Amino acid sequence: MQKHTYPLEAWCIRETSFDTASHFLDETLFALGNGYIGLRGTAEEGYSGPAGTSLDGTYLNGFYESEPIVYPETAYALAKVNQFMLNVPNAKGIGLWLDGERFDLLTGTVQTYERVLDFRTGLLTRVVEWTSPQGRSARVRSRRLVSFDNKHLFAIEFEVTPLANVGTLRLESALDGAVKNLEAGDDPRVGSAVSGPTLHMIDSEQTGSLSALVQKTHNSGFTLVSATETVLSAALPAATAQEGQRLTHTWELAASAGQPVTLTKYGSYYSSRDYDAQELMWRSKDTLSSAAAAGFDALRLAQEQYLADFWQQADVQIAGDDALQQGMHFNQFHLLQSVGRDGKTNISAKGVTGEGYEGHYFWDTEIYIFPFFLYSKPEIARKLLEYRYAGLPKARERARQMSHDKGALYPWRTIAGDECSAYFPAGTAQYHINADIAYSIKTYMEATGDQDYLIQAGAEIVMETARIWTGIGSYDREGRFCINQVTGPDEYTALVNNNYYTNAMARMHLNFAAAIAEQLREQAPSEFARIAAAMALEANEPAEWRRAASLMNLPYDSALQIHAQDDSFLSKKVWDFANTPKENYPLLLNYHPMVIYRHQVCKQADVVLALLLLSEQFSLDDKRRDFDYYEAVTTHDSSLSTCIFSIIAAEVGYEDKAYDYFMETARLDLDDTHGNTHYGVHTAAMAGTWMGVAYGFAGMRVVGGELHFAPKLPKQWQHYTFKVHFRGALLEVHVQPGQVEYRLLQGEVLDFTHGGEHVTLTLSQPKQSRSMV
Repeated sequence: MQKHTYPLEAWCIRETSFDTASHFLDETLFALGNGYIGLRGTAEEGYSGPAGTSLDGTYLNGFYESEPIVYPETAYALAKVNQFMLNVPNAKGIGLWLDGERFDLLTGTVQTYERVLDFRTGLLTRVVEWTSPQGRSARVRSRRLVSFDNKHLFAIEFEVTPLANVGTLRLESALDGAVKNLEAGDDPRVGSAVSGPTLHMIDSEQTGSLSALVQKTHNSGFTLVSATETVLSAALPAATAQEGQRLTHTWELAASAGQPVTLTKYGSYYSSRDYDAQELMWRSKDTLSSAAAAGFDALRLAQEQYLADFWQQADVQIAGDDALQQGMHFNQFHLLQSVGRDGKTNISAKGVTGEGYEGHYFWDTEIYIFPFFLYSKPEIARKLLEYRYAGLPKARERARQMSHDKGALYPWRTIAGDECSAYFPAGTAQYHINADIAYSIKTYMEATGDQDYLIQAGAEIVMETARIWTGIGSYDREGRFCINQVTGPDEYTALVNNNYYTNAMARMHLNFAAAIAEQLREQAPSEFARIAAAMALEANEPAEWRRAASLMNLPYDSALQIHAQDDSFLSKKVWDFANTPKENYPLLLNYHPMVIYRHQVCKQADVVLALLLLSEQFSLDDKRRDFDYYEAVTTHDSSLSTCIFSIIAAEVGYEDKAYDYFMETARLDLDDTHGNTHYGVHTAAMAGTWMGVAYGFAGMRVVGGELHFAPKLPKQWQHYTFKVHFRGALLEVHVQPGQVEYRLLQGEVLDFTHGGEHVTLTLSQPKQSRSMV
């Protein structure tokens, strides 16, 4: 039986004791964000615990430093510059002294302690009763939020109630710019290779209740203004001080037992990635003064309203498994906190909760995370696609560097559009990123019918990236279209010929690009002419795409009756799983890449992922045989793996396996099953939990633009409910024993199929029930 860290509550995580052993992990799990600002869950007063048990981080999605990538031996067109997310000035610091004794949970006695992260209010609340070493006691209640309405703003309400033996209170509000990033060491998943400070101060300001730091990055050339406005409930003047890059406002006042004193702190971050550097200070002041005038409660109510709207569209309800219900809500909340919503930023592998993978964006967005937002909050999905369009010029540049005379090649890992992967066998070689982006555009179009997006951006992305396939591929002596020297999703197998996933997705991509060209040429000829001129599209290219797609080499082993992962995978020796010690996983940290590459061993779903994304191309028997074979050679060392195996297991009738894999995904971070959540959450796995419900147990697929369901009810559950945006409608799906109820919540009409049976919901008949398939 899995031991859970927190009580199993559907709408929050609750910590009832303070423990240095779990502190590093707790900082991640109790982190707050809004898609731009990320505040790790370190307490306002800081932390004085043992080394290696804390990372007090504040992050800004898309704000980065850059540095040259140094190769002892270099080669042409290797990635030249890395970009990495920065730990920016700590603006949440609030110090408290009782007659000179500092409030510190690692000294004195903690009488009572509770901290709650509430998914419905977006508040992080902590209540502590503490007695100092000299017997002075007080109750501290703090409430923290990061505004969803204003991406630049956060707020903290810090209330102190003296209880006994306290004569004087001292409160300090700090803005500390002397911060640095975590060093990765031997694990490339943890942090960055940089050491020392990455921001240098060029100015500061302290006027009235305002503190502000103006800093600049050394290499990327960005200016950042970090600022705070602090308001004390007692009308007393503050003493200001500056020590290096640390600015403080301090108040001393007489304490009265039982009489609370409240310090409210508003913080903001503005950078020259968003605005001209000359505007940053006045924008900061304007935001903070407006927030202070409105007050903490006004921000709290706005936060609740935003989240009420989100949950009305996105809530997944599961009856019968309290641990899963908590995990589902936790994951959905963190996804919302992590995703960029401005069209200029994306969602990184660790969100804004930690420095793992350096804040880079991967294919995780399009294949794992995008579906959750597409069907739950489609306006965010569109913003993610707008980010990719903004990166198209850089993708064209990268294609030229890689000797493609036309087309666009998106980077494997990036922040601002440049390729940042220094290890090309598992980076640049993953050409499938182009098809993954095209796939997300295809699913977006099927779900929304947003022709404006297609004409403004989508068509150009899809066609430019499709060109890469005819550039990289060639026809063999048997007339098959082959794609050589690429790496598929499985990073334990690199630089192979005809990776099945890559080729199958390329075929989809080529056909989709040709279909777009044909559609626009006929239905919007002037727009097509504009796009074709912008990319110098030749008249014969769409036909070339169709031909390559029709002759695509898709490896298949007739003896085993399975789809081969690539041309050579099945000829390799199977990894000796029986004699591999448990402590040697993940393999990437314990074996040279070449040792891994020469074996049949998968880090994650590869062919099995194709079974999901291109579901209609495979029979159920195909899926079962492929699943059986690849399950036996997959380590699931990647957090992207178990959710996909769960979905296919559910489809082929392996109910117990489906549920076990699903539970590994659903509470991966809450239960820290990979042992590295202290460095940040796993956003792709979080989204995989939603996919497991919708795609797995509910059997949801979109085929040819048509929505299909084939729901099942896991025996562990009493019932479950989720919602789907599709073609302007919002559909609620409620699955209970023996029956499925569909309800139209928004929109005038929606057509879909249930187990192959056509269903139409309308305003006059918004609800219909069907028997379980």
